[in-house]
Amino acid sequence: MIRKITRIIIGLLGLTLGMTTYTAVTKAIPNFAFGQGTYGLVGSIAVGIVIGLLFYILEPWVLNKFKDMAKVVDKEISRYPQTDILLGSIGLIVGFVIAYLVSGLMSSIPIFGGILSFLTYGFMGYLGIRVALKSKDDLFNIVKIGKLAPSIKEKTAKKEVKAIPPKILDTSVIIDGRIADICKTGFIEGKLIIPKFVLDELQHIADSSDDLKRVRGRRGLDILSIIQKELDIEVEISEARFDDIAEVDSKLLKLGQVLNGKVVTNDYNLNKVAQVQGVEVLNINELANAIKPVAIPGEEMVVQVVKEGKENSQGIAYLDDGTMIVVDGGKRHIGETIRVLVTSVLQTPAGRMIFGKPKN
Repeated sequence: MIRKITRIIIGLLGLTLGMTTYTAVTKAIPNFAFGQGTYGLVGSIAVGIVIGLLFYILEPWVLNKFKDMAKVVDKEISRYPQTDILLGSIGLIVGFVIAYLVSGLMSSIPIFGGILSFLTYGFMGYLGIRVALKSKDDLFNIVKIGKLAPSIKEKTAKKEVKAIPPKILDTSVIIDGRIADICKTGFIEGKLIIPKFVLDELQHIADSSDDLKRVRGRRGLDILSIIQKELDIEVEISEARFDDIAEVDSKLLKLGQVLNGKVVTNDYNLNKVAQVQGVEVLNINELANAIKPVAIPGEEMVVQVVKEGKENSQGIAYLDDGTMIVVDGGKRHIGETIRVLVTSVLQTPAGRMIFGKPKN
């Protein structure tokens, strides 16, 4: 219904444009037979109807073209920081104002005055954008100086504080849940960014027919609710969608580049791809491995052997933090709590593994 109303309005605009144009043109032609009286009215209505019908018929095609152009423009704009776009717009406006003041002199030049006036607008607009962007750092410094101006002592005492980059959460780290506990400790500084496409993926997982996926998705939504309502940390939902990018991981990295932020994840593969693309990543698993107690060869520990290892004589035990212990000769002690002597420690991308043997 709305679409039909829009087409009718566009058609009426075409009708008005056609009639107005016909009237203006015929008045400019002296002694034109179809420009006066009844003939002029009939002619303007006829031309208006033709233009109105063309506008009505071409409206879907033109609207689609405008949408395509808007997507292209939005894609290009998303590549640049918002501050650059704002300063460039201000520079363009200033350039046009100067061109308006100068073009009066240009237009008075015979023959070439109109062309020179047009070129002046283009040149001054471009020059305004370039000057505004090149002066970005100086403008920001002026603002900072203005804020620090109350006294000379405050100027020397205050130090420039580097802006804290926002932290962008991916789906895996939200479902994992440990991010909420880390935020409680205060180790995460700055704003938390939750992309809309990550929320959509969580909702899709929560609505899955698979029981395990459904539980994981709902857990992720619960974690987000805790972060937003219970924790004293700023949370923002980013509406950036990047429809031209299919994979969620690629969208996360693109958002990280646009916002100059850090992606928080526990996905090892995403971590590697981010390093290639120059996007900073905070890996929860790396943090967990870094704070695990260090086991030293020769140290004793008490563990419970819970299952058989890959080798015939091996048994497997676990520490409270989930670290796996491979006990050589521990197969015969499955189900028992024994003393183990640490023989070596292996650090892998997936975590830390401890090798030991039963102490006699």
